Amino acid sequence: MSGYATLRALLEARYSCRAFRPDPVPREVIAQILTAAGRVPSWCNAQPWQVIVTSGQETERLRQALLSAAEQDPARPDIPFPARYTGVYRQRRRDCAWQLYDAVGVARGDRAGSAAQTMQNFRLFGAPHAALITTEADLGPYGMMDCGGFITAFTLAAAALGLASIPQAAIAPFAPMLHGHFGIPDSRQIVCAISFGHADEAHPANSFRTPRAALDAIADWRG
Repeated sequence: MSGYATLRALLEARYSCRAFRPDPVPREVIAQILTAAGRVPSWCNAQPWQVIVTSGQETERLRQALLSAAEQDPARPDIPFPARYTGVYRQRRRDCAWQLYDAVGVARGDRAGSAAQTMQNFRLFGAPHAALITTEADLGPYGMMDCGGFITAFTLAAAALGLASIPQAAIAPFAPMLHGHFGIPDSRQIVCAISFGHADEAHPANSFRTPRAALDAIADWRG
């Protein structure tokens, strides 16, 4: 298989996993993922990403802290969330949400059901591991952009090793708690977490795949 074919297969196999088995991943395998992800390009080779990886009881402590924060803490992300979703972006967001709700049996208008599904974010979807990604505040948007490349490479490396993952911006609103929980200095900004491990392939939350925009919708050919 050519390099392109291998990459394309990984891109098509990867998905946002929303239900994991509890089986832990060996540390040497996690190290392989991190090493591969660290090869992505970054502005001036700054490599702004730093990663806190949790396992075992540390993942459980994080899970409980997130659930508590979700119930009582005000949203105060380090990095501003999108001001709004409009047009096609709003539609794509809604379509993704309804694919998930349809898969897990949440009917339209079932606010209790959708709220319960939202809380699965803070349970890390049952994953045995989380990788918390931070960037250097002084590097601003370019540091965040570089971390986006790292996150993509992390998910592809995980897929190449037979693991599932999901980047989670849902944890970012609880940045103050996360700074205190992990002792993260104010000079670092919380970007997101990546929950990862072995997928529970029988779970209905993992039964759908989101579509991608057609080439003509994203490419403006000149010359």
